[in-house]
Amino acid sequence: MGEQRRVGVLTFHRCINYGSYWQARCLTEGLRARGFDAVLLDHHSRRVAAAELRCAFQPQLPRRTAPSDLAAFGRKTRAFVAAIDALPLSRAFPLDDPAAMDPVDTVVVGSDEVWNFAHPWYAGERVFFGDGLRTDRLISYAASFGNHDADGGMGADWAERLRNFDAIAVRDANAERLVTEALGEVPTLVLDPCLQFPEVIAAEAPKTSGDYAVVYGHNFPDWFEMRVRGWADRTGTRLVSIGYRTDWADEQQLDVGPIEFARMMAGARAVATNFFHGCVFALVNGTPFVCASTPYRRNKLRDLTAKLDAGAHLLDEATADDAYDALIGEPLAPAIGQRIAALRVQSAAYLDRALG
Repeated sequence: MGEQRRVGVLTFHRCINYGSYWQARCLTEGLRARGFDAVLLDHHSRRVAAAELRCAFQPQLPRRTAPSDLAAFGRKTRAFVAAIDALPLSRAFPLDDPAAMDPVDTVVVGSDEVWNFAHPWYAGERVFFGDGLRTDRLISYAASFGNHDADGGMGADWAERLRNFDAIAVRDANAERLVTEALGEVPTLVLDPCLQFPEVIAAEAPKTSGDYAVVYGHNFPDWFEMRVRGWADRTGTRLVSIGYRTDWADEQQLDVGPIEFARMMAGARAVATNFFHGCVFALVNGTPFVCASTPYRRNKLRDLTAKLDAGAHLLDEATADDAYDALIGEPLAPAIGQRIAALRVQSAAYLDRALG
């Protein structure tokens, strides 16, 4: 038998963020299951690590964390560090010196906001656009521009870097438009790795049934808080906030690590969120959910729900109470699962072509 091809996944794998952890793990383990020797390219930066640590302990700035919550955030951060260090990692190298990495046959850039020109600490990092990587083949999978809107376009120098990719796949319509207008070629639209490789999550957190609903996110609008709280009171459902303090929830689980996060999401009766991966984990588990949009995540949330025929779950202030009762009190529409299944086929076909 021939030697396994070495594939390096380049993403935001050291973020203290549940979605970042799981998309990195799912993509890497999903590729390993397909027969590749896949590892996460373990880039390090003191500047980025300091920014991540500040965000881990002060996630809702300018509102500062209450001193009584700091110990819980410390436990959460340590759980993340341990979980990340247990992933299949390459030899460490500096973020700003990719020439120091061990060579790989193929680099897969993505998922996550790897091309976000407005990211608070990764913006402008050229390595995510392929600069200096020691590889024979360069592709992307489910890459996103985050809150950099397609109306803002892309500079010619960044577009030229993307021309060096052998294959490009993105996870949302905003990224699809940016790449198409910059390169004159339409990229493939694929699923987030958590939705493409749900078996990775299921191995740690099989679907169960609990008597609680998860609240995941922060800085929820007042109208969303009022209606979710009203639904919980009408139905006698306990609201559990994971990872962030949500004062209108019944219970705060601030110190949950990424593995326990997946288990709690798998056991939830419903999910109320304003985060992209809050929606993704609800979809992975087939759990009813509602989502409030935010300016930072507007593109991601709009495009995710639209492409999966789940647009009704992205709510605004005008949404009536009875809509909440239906959306988080009844099973997901069959069309959502059918759309996910179709996109899994499309995503797998892209990986076959790009890595073949």
